[in-house]
Formats: sequence, C-alpha cells, structure tokens
Amino acid sequence: MARKNDAFYFEAFCASADYSYQAAQLLSKIMHNFDPDRLEEAIDEMHAIEQAADERRHEVLDALVTAFVTPIEREDIAELSEYLDTVTDRIEGVLHRLYFNNIREMRPDALELVDIVVRSCELMRSLVGELSQFKKSKKLRQYVVELNTIEQEADDCYMRSMRNLHTTCTDPIVVFTWHETYSFLEYCVDYCEQVADTIDTIVMKNS
Repeated sequence: MARKNDAFYFEAFCASADYSYQAAQLLSKIMHNFDPDRLEEAIDEMHAIEQAADERRHEVLDALVTAFVTPIEREDIAELSEYLDTVTDRIEGVLHRLYFNNIREMRPDALELVDIVVRSCELMRSLVGELSQFKKSKKLRQYVVELNTIEQEADDCYMRSMRNLHTTCTDPIVVFTWHETYSFLEYCVDYCEQVADTIDTIVMKNS
C-alpha cells in the first residue's frame, strides 16, 4: 500500500510539471505567432490546461487528508504541489495580461523572456521526474543548479527589458501594460526556481 501511495504522489508531481510545460509551450506559440484578435480563443485553450493542473493539485490535497503514510512529509508534498500549480497559474496570467491590457504588438524582448520560460519549465519537468528516485539520481542536483542559473538569466533579461521599455517608450499606457507583462513572465521563472529549491530541501531532509 505504501508503495502505491508513493507512486501516486510522484506521478501527480510529474503530471503537474507537464501541465506547466504544456502551458509554456502554448504561451510561446501564441506570442511568437501573435494575433491579438485570436487571444480570446487562446485563453480557452490555456484555461483547459490550468483547470487540469488544478484538478491534479486537488487530488493530491484530498489524498493527504486520508493518507496514513506519505513518502515525504505532508507539508513538503502540499508545498511542492502548490508551487507547481502556481507556475501554470503565472503562465496563464501572462496571457490574461496580453488580452485585457489589449496589447496589439509583440516586443522582441518579451519573446526572449517567454523562450526562457519554456526552457525553465522543460528543465523543471526533468527535475520533478527525478524526485521519485532522489536517493539514486545523478542528475537531480545538476537540474537544480541549472534552474537557478536560468532564473538569473531571466532576471538579467527582465532588467534589460524594463530598462529599454522605460527609456524608449513615451506612451504611459504602453509602459504600464508591458511593465506588468514582463513582471508576470519573470514570475513564471521565479516559481520554477522555487520548485527547484523546494525539491532541494526535500532531498536534504530525506537523505
């Protein structure tokens, strides 16, 4: 029974990470082939992914209520599940801001940032896939370090983008809307790093 329970949690983590990656890929596709008049349609597609991710998280939390034994501490399971779900939420948040701020043209530095988001989610998915065998994994620690490095890359890109926005754009509405959009893109990578740091802590506590 314990072995089955262990598999359930680790499989749920992997599914959540995969939803984040699907959401990141969809956001990248939307932004690289930007058509502001089709954003409403894209929102429905993105929301389906976000809803599926939410359902996975609720399954994990429901299981924790009745579980007698868990593979790692309950608090760690709940925290990791929350951070994974938040990555998907933040990705959806970027799309929402493109839509309700009525952004009509895509900026090149936003494309650079969304590419970093995709890379972060892909690496996060690989990291989460190693968690079930963390005592034997030779890649887990490497993935954590790589995600921390990517987060720094995102910070640098965010700083450049914001500097360029505030020094070259004279329309305050455009400045406001892109300020918010850049911030949400950067949040996506921040939460990928938070997932990595949480897994790093889980490994240390259970080794």
